Amino acid sequence: AENQLLKALPKMAKAATSEELSNGFTEHLEQTKGHVQRLEQIFKALGEKPTGKKCKAMEGLIAEGAEVMDEDYEGEIMDTALIGAAQRVEHYEMAGYGCVRTMAELLGEEEAVQLLEQTLEEEKETDQKLTDIASEFTVDAEGEESDEEQDSAESEDEEAPVARKKS
Repeated sequence: AENQLLKALPKMAKAATSEELSNGFTEHLEQTKGHVQRLEQIFKALGEKPTGKKCKAMEGLIAEGAEVMDEDYEGEIMDTALIGAAQRVEHYEMAGYGCVRTMAELLGEEEAVQLLEQTLEEEKETDQKLTDIASEFTVDAEGEESDEEQDSAESEDEEAPVARKKS
């Protein structure tokens, strides 16, 4: 699953309109390379070969992210959609790493437990960073009005904001 993600993250970084989000995806790409190295280290310590197997769940999550990138959203709408796709991946990874870490504990594999716990914490931190970035968009969107919106608001009663796609 991590190897599949290594291919998707650069595309997400390119699709992001916020520099902060794009940089976040790029940073997580480097972090994900470290996750792969840790997994290889665990396999080596266990005397096993890390063989890749396509993860259908990750494949589906990545496909959903690709659909988001194919939409003609713009600005914070695109970035918020990308964050949603990325957080679905993060939550899937946290579930997987949490389960495997518990298995390693039950088997008494302390080195594996430590490495998996480190990865799990990084996934949680990434998820929180994504939440923080999305929260900034919400605050900015609520706090700023375009001239057109101000003119419209002056002539009408309050109107709910509407997400719009690029034309």
